[in-house]
Amino acid sequence: MTSPYAYLPQVPSFELTSSTITDGQPLPLEQFSKLLGVPGGQDISPQLSWSGFPAETESFVVSMYDPQAPTGSGFWHWVVADIPADVTALPAGAGTPDGAQLPDGAFQLAADAGSPQYVGAAPPPGTGKVHEYYLTVTALGAAKTGLGQNASAAYLGFAIGAQTLARATLVCPTPAPAA
Repeated sequence: MTSPYAYLPQVPSFELTSSTITDGQPLPLEQFSKLLGVPGGQDISPQLSWSGFPAETESFVVSMYDPQAPTGSGFWHWVVADIPADVTALPAGAGTPDGAQLPDGAFQLAADAGSPQYVGAAPPPGTGKVHEYYLTVTALGAAKTGLGQNASAAYLGFAIGAQTLARATLVCPTPAPAA
């Protein structure tokens, strides 16, 4: 599968790590979606840490996207905007509906599930398909995106295009459960 970021202008990368998930490995059950009816899913956002981004970074956007979702347009599971440049990590569970563990000034979009929170993986059971979940931190050259909580994830991606300095991604290929 071609990365969804392959269609955007190329930008440098930086270091993105997690104590919760591993690049190239399936998402753990805790990162699956209870909200979308996955048995054992807990909608717990993964821990993320980042470093080595450009010195001129003024803010970050964090997101999780599934381009293989059977929608024709993929599925945005989580989007956090306006993370201040001095914040270089989010704890596991930061994506709760109240956003209490998010840094001051940051906010979550409703994304495609319609709820401003982390909504975990939910590959349709029995399809036998592997879904690549892209967890991405985007470094921006602006302190604020200029958007509010009602913006769509796709529009946010469009709006930050000219502000994007660098991007780091962990990809978690996760098979759909058996039916």
